[in-house]
Formats: sequence, C-alpha cells, structure tokens
Amino acid sequence: MVLTDYFYDAERGELIELPSQAVQTVNTHGTGCTMSSALAAHLAKGCSLQDAARGAKAYIAGAIADGAAYEIGHGHGPVNHFFLNKK
Repeated sequence: MVLTDYFYDAERGELIELPSQAVQTVNTHGTGCTMSSALAAHLAKGCSLQDAARGAKAYIAGAIADGAAYEIGHGHGPVNHFFLNKK
C-alpha cells in the first residue's frame, strides 16, 4: 500500500505529493520531529524547498522501514535514525 503525505509550497502556491510504501510497525515514535529536522537539514545543505521536502520524506520513510522490527520497551518504539550509516 502506498501512503501519501502532502507538502504545500506557499512560495510557489504548489501542493507536492510525497508518496512512500506503508510499513506495518508500531515503531513510529518521533516521526514528526524527525521529518521536520530532516527538512531543516536539507534546507541547510542548500536544497530548494521542494527538494528538501522530498529528501526529508525519503529519509523518514527509510528510518521507519529500517526500524520496523525493533523491540524496545513498551508501546510505540523509535524509528532507526542511523539507517544510512549501515554498511
């Protein structure tokens, strides 16, 4: 299943679709903070607003997918913020 977030670029008056594959997991704690931090990081690297939104969405989708199997504590666990460092 594909899930779609939407980003509104007020500077251009454009609505951007940000699709990703759904992941069956309860490990979604902190996704909003992570998404906003990733957006800010992409902007700090000089990305356009739209590219920053796309990059942030790709980052959080990867972090959710990679942390899906975590079994940490009770309730909603964290995403894997360090999934890009795996080699």
